[in-house]
Amino acid sequence: MSVPGIVQSTLEDEEIAAQVSLGGEDELFITPSRTLVYRAEGLLSDESIEDFPHEADRLTLSEGRRKTKFSLEYPLEGTHEFTIPASKTDAALHPVLAGVLNGNGITDPGETVVQTYRFSELTLIITSDRLVKHIGSAVWDEDYEEYHFSDVTNLSFEDGSVATQIVLEVDGRPQRIKAPNEEANDLRERLKRALFEYHDVDSLSALNDLVGVESDAAEADSASMDFGDGVDPLDADPPEPDDVDIDDSTDEFAETTAGTTVAGGDSASPSVDSNGQSRNEQPAQTQSQTQRQTGTQLETDTHQHEERSAATVETADLFDDDTDTAGQQTDTGSAATTDAVDPALLERIEDLEAAVDHQSELIERQQQTIEQLIAELRQGR
Repeated sequence: MSVPGIVQSTLEDEEIAAQVSLGGEDELFITPSRTLVYRAEGLLSDESIEDFPHEADRLTLSEGRRKTKFSLEYPLEGTHEFTIPASKTDAALHPVLAGVLNGNGITDPGETVVQTYRFSELTLIITSDRLVKHIGSAVWDEDYEEYHFSDVTNLSFEDGSVATQIVLEVDGRPQRIKAPNEEANDLRERLKRALFEYHDVDSLSALNDLVGVESDAAEADSASMDFGDGVDPLDADPPEPDDVDIDDSTDEFAETTAGTTVAGGDSASPSVDSNGQSRNEQPAQTQSQTQRQTGTQLETDTHQHEERSAATVETADLFDDDTDTAGQQTDTGSAATTDAVDPALLERIEDLEAAVDHQSELIERQQQTIEQLIAELRQGR
């Protein structure tokens, strides 16, 4: 590895962990504590070197068609920037980001950064001990998430036509990561390899058998069905109804209802007076008197009904001459009413069906919106 003298004098006692060519004689040197950007002497510039410590609070990339700008933000010194050719972005980002993780104490001594992936605003960093995830415009800041391999309890993959979902369970809780299919295979293999090496296994099934946590389903069901003290659950096996004749029971119900209505009693459960006798129960003499009164009332009502019927017949006879004409008008009126009512009913039914279809469409759109929101929330948007 050729190291210019100006870089050698800047290193002091540090070792170079990575070196990236930026084109021509320009170089990027990464040490455990900082990134050094070396610019060779040119026609319009002298040889120079810039120093960017790794204790940054935030790392952001601004990518253009020809150049990419790295911005490192510090709590006291503000933002420092350097620019490299766009074609060197991925090669430079990986070691610089590894240095930032190390400088912020996220990775442990001896822990290596395996690979870095960027999917739009999602950044994934696989190390030998953990998976680091960051969502946002920055590549990394203090809002990152990490999943240590010692806490992983399952790993699975869900293939899709456009993207693949990586389901990494941590302490029994699934963490879903979506990656485009063109890069998902590489991410899948590197993540599996890192987990296999960490847990010293050689297959996905062996990994899941080793780290999987079995849940006691029986205990969970028992706990969920516990009603607690002092609460009686509903009878799951109620007594069968008595086998009685339907006609007899109907007649008895009719007689009971009629008797209760005439007597003026309450159809609900009978009340008991101070003598211990049901208030709905009457002495035999009182019941007989009530029945006689009821019979007299029924005869009177029947007689009045017959008189009204006779009066109606006599009235109808007065208009006997117009019977045919009235009959024709009645038939015509009935037909007109039927013709008027049927279209109205049909129109109302059609309106109801249209309203139901409209509500169904609204529900479907709302469901689609909810599913889209859930998908975006899972992606951390």
